Amino acid sequence: MSGGTPDPRAAGARPLGRRRLGLALVTLLALTGGVAVTALATPSKGPAGDAGAQGLPPATAPVTRGDLTDSSRRDGTLGHLGERRINAGGPGGTLTWLAPAGSVVERDGRLYEVDGEAVRLMYGEEPMYRNLKTGDTGKDVRQLEENLAALGHTGFDVDDEYTAKTAAAVGRWQKSHGLKRTGTVGPDRIAFAGGAVRVKEAGADAGGGRIAPGDRLSTGTPVLTVTGSERVVTFEVPASEAASAKTGTKVVVTLPDGTRLPGEVSTVGRTATAGDDPQDRTPKIDVTVAFDDPGKAGGVDQSPVAVELAGETRRDVLSVPVNALLALPDGGFGVQVVENGTARDVRVELGMFAQGRVEVSGDGLRAGAKVGVPS
Repeated sequence: MSGGTPDPRAAGARPLGRRRLGLALVTLLALTGGVAVTALATPSKGPAGDAGAQGLPPATAPVTRGDLTDSSRRDGTLGHLGERRINAGGPGGTLTWLAPAGSVVERDGRLYEVDGEAVRLMYGEEPMYRNLKTGDTGKDVRQLEENLAALGHTGFDVDDEYTAKTAAAVGRWQKSHGLKRTGTVGPDRIAFAGGAVRVKEAGADAGGGRIAPGDRLSTGTPVLTVTGSERVVTFEVPASEAASAKTGTKVVVTLPDGTRLPGEVSTVGRTATAGDDPQDRTPKIDVTVAFDDPGKAGGVDQSPVAVELAGETRRDVLSVPVNALLALPDGGFGVQVVENGTARDVRVELGMFAQGRVEVSGDGLRAGAKVGVPS
């Protein structure tokens, strides 16, 4: 990302008469990684006839006023966040059903079945580690009550106490699934996760094989490997450039099919680690991007994507295409302004380079004016 204004003279633009600098500047910026150069404004052809003989450029482009933002580009990977395992929590039995890989399980949805009885997902960070009953207190009680209320089984206070009213709501939830109304519930019926989950694969057993219906389960057997349900993108930045990807930085992600989706940096790692590439041991930091609309982020898991990070923005500035710049004889820079069939050189001061344009200021410049560019 550009940390300052590149000096076009570094590209070999010697002041030997007026010299157009577009190609030299683009080459310089590409080599230094200063900006993301995109397509230039479409030039307009100059007046008919021998333009060179009249001192006119072969084509023109407008001076525009607006915001100019530089950016940097990173290689990323499309995936899902927060891989974790769901282990069997009940006393054991025969696995009779598993949620299929790739499916999304939401609150109260089935994760798996043991002896034909479903274990359902509820939202919460505290694991379901005990049978809850009247008189119990704790964070897991609050989580259960929050889920019951979200499912419409109300009539109690959402707090840390499992009361008779909580037990009655549990009974109504049990009835809704055709279960015996006991008013108590445990890990043989509920598993907690932070939110909706996407099933990645069946869990591995102690021997390294994959669990499947018909296998016997015991408490703690890995049943499913899951991730968060929303798509995210991950990429790395060198630790020295961590400031370019702060939390909240706006990005545009280009998917494998060419779709461009907006998002922002959601998390930035706190620890820098050396990569696996023996040719590049530069310490890097992991960065995660959340999409503004995750539902539009299609594609195969672990697909490569491009992440464009927005950088500094200059507000309400004049800019011209990079190839409109001229090297003036005294070493300064200018543009060729075309008005009323004549052309004149106007000295300019350069600001930010971005998006194939350069910020300019100078006497006699205004938005809408035409400046000379190569045809």
